[in-house]
Amino acid sequence: QIETVFELIFALGVPTEIPRVGLTLEVIFVPFATTSEHPFTGATAAELGRDDIRDNAVELEFELNLDLVDSDQTGGWLSSHFDIVDKFSPGELPSSSSVYTHKLDFEWDTALHLFNWLPEGNWLRNAEAELSIDYLATGLPRTGDLIGDERFLDDASPWSLSLVLVLPLAPLDP
Repeated sequence: QIETVFELIFALGVPTEIPRVGLTLEVIFVPFATTSEHPFTGATAAELGRDDIRDNAVELEFELNLDLVDSDQTGGWLSSHFDIVDKFSPGELPSSSSVYTHKLDFEWDTALHLFNWLPEGNWLRNAEAELSIDYLATGLPRTGDLIGDERFLDDASPWSLSLVLVLPLAPLDP
């Protein structure tokens, strides 16, 4: 089943002295997600006199970035990197003994630098359209797991595909 989700991601890139290696810290949330049951109190939307409850839990990602293709190699138009990610997000297994759990994620991100034609120093020059393929290696429900009132008939797919629009907030004058 295909699911479409709008996420807001605030990312902080941390360069390293090691060539082609970087770190990224991300804070992610889904501003329009809803649920029928409050994840912490157990109260239902009906008990609260509402149609639904906002389900805007925050996720954190700590990434080790390994550059595969640097934008310098493509005249500034494309870049690609592989990430090894520690994802800290709401637990999704019936055996989760914590509300938030760590998960191992692998990402392959390829970016098209949309405004590379703008002059150097223009902050919009760093805007990107990014395609991300993710493989979530741990922390997903398996066949037969019961999560809330939903029983999984198959293993949850570890694969996801994301289209991301990256707009730089800082530095505005790179």
